[in-house]
Amino acid sequence: MSLLLDSASQNLLFREARTANTFSDEPVTEGQIRAVYDLIKYGPTAFNQSPLRVVLVRTPEARERLLAHMAEGNKAKTAMAPLTAILATDYEFHEELPKLVPFAPDAKDIHFSERRVREEAAALNGALQAAYFLIGVRAAGLAAGPMTGYDTEGLRKEFLDDDHAPLMVVNIGRPGPNPWYPRLPRLPYDEVVTTA
Repeated sequence: MSLLLDSASQNLLFREARTANTFSDEPVTEGQIRAVYDLIKYGPTAFNQSPLRVVLVRTPEARERLLAHMAEGNKAKTAMAPLTAILATDYEFHEELPKLVPFAPDAKDIHFSERRVREEAAALNGALQAAYFLIGVRAAGLAAGPMTGYDTEGLRKEFLDDDHAPLMVVNIGRPGPNPWYPRLPRLPYDEVVTTA
């Protein structure tokens, strides 16, 4: 066997994991989400910059505010999910670098003093952390429904600020009735991987 992770774990995280489109009403606890974050925070980012920020949408009032900015096809499943997370990236992540990279206390000023550089770095590394978040949700035995169908500026104004950019909205919970669309194909190894 080429992978150290057992087959059941591989299935939980990848092969049998699916994007949920319906959810049960079983709540997602604060403890579950803390456990997810405490796992995924160890995923690597360049220079340990860790720009991911998460807004948990739990209250009915916050959910209504969120629904106003979701694409029509994403509203019903977002209204049904017991928890929705807005995953965003922080363009001011460099302010945390003295704590995150203590061996290079000047890194924030040397490497990330320009906003454009920070935005590019935050987009890539925030997306990496968002992917880790989805795997972490699966590791908790929950289903994730990631979406990018929303009004970006509306979402930013409603829940974030100009220093944060939304990456995706993720519905989280236990799958409800008929939660899965048919599995779509994936590209085989030989169409993706080349050797130089």
